Amino acid sequence: MDIKTLYDADFIYLTSAKTAFDTLSTAFGQHVESWQLEVVKRLNNSQWTGTASDHAKARIQLLENELQAAKQELGLVSTALRDASEGFAAAQAHLVNALDDAKAKKLNVAPDGRITWDNDPASANFAGKDAEAQAQEISRRITAALTEADHADQTINARLAHLATNASNGTGLDAATVKADTDAAKKLEEVPAAGTDPNNVKAWWNSLTDEQQHRMILNHPDQVGNLDGVPAAARDQANRINLQRGKQDLQRQLDGLGPEPSHFIGFGKDRIENPEYTKWKSTRDDLQDKMHGVTAIEDRLNKPVDASHPPTFLLGFDTNGKGHAIIAVNNPDTADNVSTYVPGTGARLGSIGSDINRSDLMVQSADEANRKAGDKSTNSSITWVGYDAPQNIVPEAADDTYAKNAEDKLRNFELGLHATHDGKIANNTVLAHSYGTTTVGYAMRDKGLPVDNAVLIASPGCGVENAKELRIDPSHVYAAQSPADAIGWAAAVDPGGMWDNIVDNVSTSWGMGDGDHHLIHGRQTTVPQFGAHVLPTDPEAGHSDYWNDGSPTLTSMGQIIAGKQVS
Repeated sequence: MDIKTLYDADFIYLTSAKTAFDTLSTAFGQHVESWQLEVVKRLNNSQWTGTASDHAKARIQLLENELQAAKQELGLVSTALRDASEGFAAAQAHLVNALDDAKAKKLNVAPDGRITWDNDPASANFAGKDAEAQAQEISRRITAALTEADHADQTINARLAHLATNASNGTGLDAATVKADTDAAKKLEEVPAAGTDPNNVKAWWNSLTDEQQHRMILNHPDQVGNLDGVPAAARDQANRINLQRGKQDLQRQLDGLGPEPSHFIGFGKDRIENPEYTKWKSTRDDLQDKMHGVTAIEDRLNKPVDASHPPTFLLGFDTNGKGHAIIAVNNPDTADNVSTYVPGTGARLGSIGSDINRSDLMVQSADEANRKAGDKSTNSSITWVGYDAPQNIVPEAADDTYAKNAEDKLRNFELGLHATHDGKIANNTVLAHSYGTTTVGYAMRDKGLPVDNAVLIASPGCGVENAKELRIDPSHVYAAQSPADAIGWAAAVDPGGMWDNIVDNVSTSWGMGDGDHHLIHGRQTTVPQFGAHVLPTDPEAGHSDYWNDGSPTLTSMGQIIAGKQVS
């Protein structure tokens, strides 16, 4: 299929054909019901018995089965026409969007797909210094749209030819044939359950045509978008739908809150805060916090792609609880080096903006490491807020339940990255901060994560005494903690021994003594007994300062992500 054919196509005829088959199927169904009432029911209620009666009733039953089969086959024709209409329309929309974007970028697309542009900076039609890269991306999108249309065309032809053959030779009246056809149609609407082995999910996804995949995205975005084993590009498409639906739902809830109640009730010494106000404000603040996260995601997704802002992919989204989101900077399915960043206490949908910024910084740092090494490999960093993190230091961050509950989710996500990666498996790094290191450590200890490197930043302990217990090569376990980071005071919650722990922690941090230095969730990761490769830090860095401009720790993160020697 060429650009002009797809662009000019009017698929109203497919829609009309579907409507006609719906009408035919409905009328046929009514005739079947009349047959059952006027013939089958009367015959069964009659007093006719004997051999002739048995033969007649058997023949009537066979005919009834064939009528039911024909009714179902007619319905399958209607379904095939619907799928074709939606598949062609989706391909056409993708083409139109690509051509519109080309026009906006001052790129000229010829009927054969060739793209030209004006290179003269003095010209009003100058396409800019990034024109070549933008043209390549537009060309890729046009090719993908045409391929999508071709697949839709081939699929509808095959399905209609199959159903036509069934009708002409009578196999469509066979119950087994109809069941097989119906089961095949149902398969197109069934999404594997959350938690399914990502390799099985990927096999299922690959078994679908482009048109069927597109229908899954449109009809089941909440499932497809959050299903490990579905490729990143498809998850992104589904989650952009989820994002808009979530935004609309949050706004609807905000609009439905009603007017603000009086802050206080009563007078004088009896004056107290109004419980209705307290409830109203808590609900409003929670909704606004989530909306803040939605806005941050939209802002990043909509940023023009440039050297500082690579393309982003929304790999997970929901507003349940405090909300969850998974955002990748660059496509992890095609990147040579992939890192998953797990933030800690306070991580939620509303705080996602700062975490996305950290992923941007880590990709820039990894790209710089590549540049210095003369390496052209590509890097992707994923912010994973796919779990319920503690929201305060006391008492929630002292509870390891949050980490335990995240183990299977994190492992399945990492397995999904392996299942969907194109070509050679990437160099995979899991990188965590604060309580996120506890989450990562528990998952590595209890489940095992399919990663090459683990980077533990400002850890309150990760559930193990030694890096060897994390089930990867301990020489690929890295840790960082600034002397000024208050996390070093996170002594184990033990009223009888808290003071001893604090003294031990401080003395070790200042180079006095060689205590075990246990923090609240295990041994400190930067002491020799733990056995990790300790990364450099700014000695004055606070708990959230490891991503600051000029941070030696950020430089090291980039080197590890890029698979380079840490300096």
